[in-house]
Amino acid sequence: MKLNIKDVLYWMDAIRGSDDKYKTLESFWKGQISSKVWLIEQLNEIIRPVNANVLVCGGWYGVMATLLFNSNIKVNNVRSIDIDTGCNPIALNMNKHYEINGKFKAETCNMLDFKNYNDYDMIINTVCEHMAWDDYYKWLDKIPKDRLIILQSNNFKEHNEHISCVSSEEDFKKKCGLTNILYSGTLELPKYERYMVIGNKNV
Repeated sequence: MKLNIKDVLYWMDAIRGSDDKYKTLESFWKGQISSKVWLIEQLNEIIRPVNANVLVCGGWYGVMATLLFNSNIKVNNVRSIDIDTGCNPIALNMNKHYEINGKFKAETCNMLDFKNYNDYDMIINTVCEHMAWDDYYKWLDKIPKDRLIILQSNNFKEHNEHISCVSSEEDFKKKCGLTNILYSGTLELPKYERYMVIGNKNV
């Protein structure tokens, strides 16, 4: 994947302007970037949405959005939502010229309270391990059956914010609640395994 140099410069500006530079830099750790690139690569293999309206739940600092805009996936617009109030301004700075062009929005919002899932063709949640399972299923119930859903979780139980890790790819497939699975896989990372399921609730 090739990155637009303008995006790299906006990333640098966002990091410099962050009140907690170390925390912002966490979104660029090898495991974080590798997981997002893997998502895009596998999505390209199974389906390439055209003019997709994308919602990123738990979008953090907006790196997922930038990578989508730089991919071969035909993205119409991306909205990134996160419950952390500190994420919104950084995500907007990370994706400044997409925001200026009306293609990117960032919002402080609990994904359980988000009202407009019907407006999006593709919904991404790479933070499933951060959600209690009861909340996860409440969230999943809000998504229309025919939407493309991309989910990631991991087995990194040592992280104190990971409250619902899974033990394997098969474990994640069973628990994720998607009835029509188009792809599942495992990404081996130095400290943990990341699991991904792509599909919908169409069946």
